[in-house]
Order: sequence, then C-alpha cells, then structure tokens
Amino acid sequence: MLGEITDAQVPQATDLESLEVAARGYALEMAAGILEAALNGDHSDYRGSQIRCRCGGSARYVDRRAKTVVTVLGEITLRRAYYCCSECGHGITPKDRALNLSTGSLSPGVLRMVGTTAALVSFQETDELLESLAGVRIGAKHAERAAESLGEAIATDESVRLHSQEPCSPTMYLGMDGTGAPMRRGELAGRAGKQPDGSAKTREVKMATVWSADARDHDGTPVRDPGSVSYNAAIESASTADTEAGLSPFAMRVQREASRRGFDLAKRQVVIGDGAKWIWNIADELFPEAIQIIDLYHAKGTLSDTAKAIFGAESELAHAWAKARHEELDDGRFDELLAALMRHQQSNDSARTCHEYFLANRSRMRYPQFRRLGLCTSSGVVEAGCKLVVGTRLKRAGMHWSLFGANSIIALRCCKLSQRYDEYWNSRSSA
Repeated sequence: MLGEITDAQVPQATDLESLEVAARGYALEMAAGILEAALNGDHSDYRGSQIRCRCGGSARYVDRRAKTVVTVLGEITLRRAYYCCSECGHGITPKDRALNLSTGSLSPGVLRMVGTTAALVSFQETDELLESLAGVRIGAKHAERAAESLGEAIATDESVRLHSQEPCSPTMYLGMDGTGAPMRRGELAGRAGKQPDGSAKTREVKMATVWSADARDHDGTPVRDPGSVSYNAAIESASTADTEAGLSPFAMRVQREASRRGFDLAKRQVVIGDGAKWIWNIADELFPEAIQIIDLYHAKGTLSDTAKAIFGAESELAHAWAKARHEELDDGRFDELLAALMRHQQSNDSARTCHEYFLANRSRMRYPQFRRLGLCTSSGVVEAGCKLVVGTRLKRAGMHWSLFGANSIIALRCCKLSQRYDEYWNSRSSA
C-alpha cells in the first residue's frame, strides 16, 4: 500500500486540462518510484564473488553501480551488481542484460516508442511527440542514436531470421525499383551522378515489394489487396562481378523477401518492373518460371519521350504519334509499333534506342495476353512504395543522410510498414 495521500500532494488547478497534466505527472512520478524500488530490491543479479567473462577469464565483483534509465514512467536510477574482468578489463552488469538495457539508457518500452515515432517523422519531431504525448524527454540527438541503433538491429534480424510463409494468394506479385536518397557529401565521394558537373547528390535505394491483387476495381482491373503489401529495401548493390559466384546483396534481399512471403511457392509468380536491366537479371536468376511484365505506364512514357525527341516537345504531331503507338501497344500490334520506330531510327538516336528497347522486351509487353490472364500490368504499388518508404521520410527539406543512418531508418520503416514491428519486438523480448 502507498499510504494516504495528503491535501498538499493533491494537484491544484483551476481548469480540467491543467488538472489532468498535474495529476498525470504526479501519478507517473509515484509509479516510477514504485518501479525503481522494485528493481533495486531485487539482488538476484549478484552472482557471487566472480563470474565467467566472454573472453574466458574471470570477472570479479566490484560493487553496485548506479545507472539512470528513461522509462515510460520517467527517469529511474538502477543500482546493479558490477563485475570487472581482470584479463580483458570488460565490465559486466547482469541486471542490464536481464532487463535488455545493455546497449543504452532507454527502457525497451521507450525504445519501442522511439522506433514507432522515428519511423514516421524526423528525430526532432520524435523528441517533441514523446514529450507531448508520453511525458518522456530524451532529446533529438538521443532519439536519432536510438532509432538508428534499433534500425540496425532490425536490419540484422531481417537478414538472419526467416520464417517462410504460405502465399496469401495463388498469384503473387514481386516488384523491384530504385529511388534516390539525399546523402552527406562524404558518402558521395567519387560517385558519378546527374548533376551538371557529373557529381552525385543521392545514392540509390533499391526496393523489393511483394503483394497480391485478387481484388478488382469497377472496370475489372486488378488492384492490390489491402494489407498484402510488404517492403524490403536498402542502399546496396544489385550487381556482382563476373568472377563472383554468389548473389548480389540486393538479390539476396529479394530472395529473402520472396521466401518470407511465399512468393516462390505461389502457383503463379509475376515480376513487374521498369526497363532497368538489373531488375530482369535478378528475376531471371531467382525466378526463371515467373511471368515478367514491363510496367505499362513506363512503356508508354518511353514512347511519349521518343515522340518528343523525334518531333519536338510541343509538337501536335508528337502527341498524335505517341497516341497511335500507345494504341498499338494496348492492342498487341507490336510489329506495327516496331515498324513505326524503324522509320525514324536512322535519323534519330532516341528512336533507335527505343526500338532496341522494345525489341529486347517484347515478351514482357504482351499486354492483351496479360489482361486475359487477369494480371496487373502496372508497377504503381512499387512506385508508391518508393515514395512511402523513402520519399516521405528521407527526402524532406534539408535532410542529408549517412549510409548507416539511411539504411537503419529504411529498415525501420520497412519493418513498420510491412506490419512486422510487433513480431520483431516479440522475438526480441523472447531472445
């Protein structure tokens, strides 16, 4: 029992909001005191005069040392048994290990709140929201370090822990795409880019997206099923040297995500992407039986750009020519489309490049057949994913990322947006 509360301890206020704030603060202070007393009253972390160190030596008991911990109830001071190894000098605090406090001063509950918030908004906003909504004050820099450390842990977990699922539909889709993330200058040294001087301001985030599309809109066009989309992304290479036998880092990521979602077990596998060669190299290597589809809107956009290159950007002839090519593409009149491009390829480099592109990807542009099979022909889910995962969090005004920071927050967002955050914390708690 806490004992009787005196009149002097009752918060005094003249309006309900102030009374709520004062009462909540008092209640949290009391609860934090109870938590602190309970944790400090447990001396089971004392394991005797010495314990085994990870180096193989013996760590001897020194004393009980204090540590300030930020909990969801407020700050508390823990007193823990401290051991020091005489051989390597490593300090050991068993209570920190037992309470999952080995890597910092935030309790698991606060760290989970930081991850939830930092996955959505800036670190400054994370700090402000935690203070406003939960009364927890940690500072923007601490929020950044904690969120990036958590994202790194999630990325590591994603790479080693794999629970394969059955596919959620007989037809599963996998899309791949890339989008730029603004980076700090030191992360761009020696990298070619699209700036006028040939330098780069961004590095490419490559993303794999898996979903199902059994739902139909009012026109009968397949649309993604709610809750079926998952994301997996990072700034990493999708290519391997000719002398390397294994998969590229991103190809391994795609393989993990496909297995995790049961894409590789689906009766009908569909890979959708734009014209990037790395996408189709990975698709050929990992999913040789999959149906490959070039995004219809990307294909039409390529034709529109070619029309402008041939006839001029503002030309009515360019618009009419592109419209005719779009109709040929929709109708499956591929030979007519190629013939129209061939008539300009001798005089126009864009027409020649476009002709080569369409000829090489003909099997991926069988849109009438794809429609008869009831398949998606758009990579809108993937493009929207690039904006959702990367754009809305990493491309805000003034943001420039380190490679570690970007990949950590990308991993955090993918975990959260793919509805795996609770699963991660459950596995973390039971480890």
